[in-house]
Amino acid sequence: MSDIKKKTEDEVRDSAKIILGFDDNENDVQQGTGQITTFKELGFNCKSNNRKPDGWYLPKDKSKVAIILETKSEKQDISLQKWVDELFVKIDVVSQKYKEVVGILYNGSDQRIFLNKEEIEKKPKVLQNKIFYLDLFTNKPIDTQQIYLTTMKINNLLHFKFGVNDYYDRMIFTACALVAKRYGAWLDKGRDYTTLHNSILNTLSKSLETAIKQNEKLKILLEMYSKVQMNITTNQKAIDDFIDCVETISDLINSKYWNGEDVMGIFFNEFNRYKGKSENGQVFTPGHVTSLMYRLAEVNMNDRVLDAACGSGAFLTKAMSNMINESGGIGTSKAKQIMSEQLYGIEIDKRVYSLACANMLIHKDGKTNLEQLDSTSQEAGEWIKLKNITKVLMNPPYERKYHPEIIIKNVLDNVTKGTIAAFLLPDKKLEKFSKKWVKSVLDEHRLLKVIKLPEKTFDEGVSVSIFIFECHKPQNNEEIFTCYIQDDGLERVKNQGRQDLKNKWQGIEDRWVEIIKKQAGDSSIKWIKPNEHLSYQKDEVPFGLSEEDFIQGMMKYLMYKEGIDQKELSEKLVDEIMYSSIVTMNDETKMVSINIQGDDEDE
Repeated sequence: MSDIKKKTEDEVRDSAKIILGFDDNENDVQQGTGQITTFKELGFNCKSNNRKPDGWYLPKDKSKVAIILETKSEKQDISLQKWVDELFVKIDVVSQKYKEVVGILYNGSDQRIFLNKEEIEKKPKVLQNKIFYLDLFTNKPIDTQQIYLTTMKINNLLHFKFGVNDYYDRMIFTACALVAKRYGAWLDKGRDYTTLHNSILNTLSKSLETAIKQNEKLKILLEMYSKVQMNITTNQKAIDDFIDCVETISDLINSKYWNGEDVMGIFFNEFNRYKGKSENGQVFTPGHVTSLMYRLAEVNMNDRVLDAACGSGAFLTKAMSNMINESGGIGTSKAKQIMSEQLYGIEIDKRVYSLACANMLIHKDGKTNLEQLDSTSQEAGEWIKLKNITKVLMNPPYERKYHPEIIIKNVLDNVTKGTIAAFLLPDKKLEKFSKKWVKSVLDEHRLLKVIKLPEKTFDEGVSVSIFIFECHKPQNNEEIFTCYIQDDGLERVKNQGRQDLKNKWQGIEDRWVEIIKKQAGDSSIKWIKPNEHLSYQKDEVPFGLSEEDFIQGMMKYLMYKEGIDQKELSEKLVDEIMYSSIVTMNDETKMVSINIQGDDEDE
């Protein structure tokens, strides 16, 4: 019989507190160990008011993972079902508010781990820091396809069951529900619409209190939510289905593998299926293009990034994700600095501005430096000048009525010297601006590169290129590097836009980033003179004339000489074939013969 003293339950609990890190001082988290604090004191409804957890980790953000610890003395056998049942009762209590709960059964020498009461088999024998357990739920890559399918369901629910006809309203309502879910709203099934609506609004208001003190315009998100027009449905199944969908998307985008995917862009692709002809939508930048432009502009975690026509915030969420990853992760002090001081956006449209705010909130935040301004204005220029911007990533509006030339110049003139500014624009856009504009820009700033993207990048049919400037360094007639990425590997999915179904894009992106960096390695590369062109110049197709082209040309010439109207002749031939023919079919050979009957029987 062993003389080694076994740890008591109190000793096991005390050591677990240190190992798990439940003694850390963290904002926005309730954590600790002991047998004094009840679940009721922690904010839970519990049948037994005296029920107490041995250890707990409870984020204020209810969309995050919670941990419940059940300790036993070292002499206890934790393989016994009665100890598992005891843990499961406590998991059930915490599951009232948290969808993802890690349960740990620990006796000082061994542990069992449960994810929502489902035990994981492969586990370390010794207890780990809480980060290990938190990652158990978030170690699966983001499923963009599932977001598309769930968004489609939401779109149908809101359009047909809730009667939300405006697709921006559908986006805003869904986005606000996701934000509220992240910040702990009780989106429980079985509640009526009024309760659901108020829970979202109250959670939004509370979560934005501090941020609004820094940026009053964040109230626009609350204003736009309050203005959403819908029928107050009594269809409880529709309400419950909507809540299920919101929870599904919330779980997907909380993956630690989230890489800055623009959820609002996915919403846009789906929600505008029921868009009325009179509604003017925006063109949201595809995710693979934001990734490419981020790398071509050589953005790093110390940059201060601007998008002065930010739309839903695609460039800013991509920059935020990549910069935070480079800094070591969301929990670092640098990550907090990135979100609060290094991401800047301007959007003129109130509804789109509210979507950008929501997009940042849904992901990792960084919404306090978004401004609702006219990017053509002097006010916007002064705002930009104060931010010490070092990188620009933008997809400005293309239509003349929005004055993209003024927006571009306002940005270039007001960022700091040496800033790299990348703009996504129609191929020939710079050449369509006035010569005076071109001269004024190139006298102050240098166009370094033009990268033409595949013709099918946008569904709208516009061909686009990336234009990269170095600010406050004159062109001085320096030649411009250009190249043409002819294929991005994406494929069309019905009602879901173009997607990287076969995971080709990452390899294509890596190759082109290297080619553009070295300015060598592809036959499409050309150098152009700024006084001749400001766009990629495709090779001219050699002129050729086939025999068919020659005969067709001769026929047209002869008909012209004889005074024959080609259109009239074509219509007469069609009429003769369609209405004056006898069609016969031979059943054995399955052949069809067509005879044109003339006025004479012998014809």
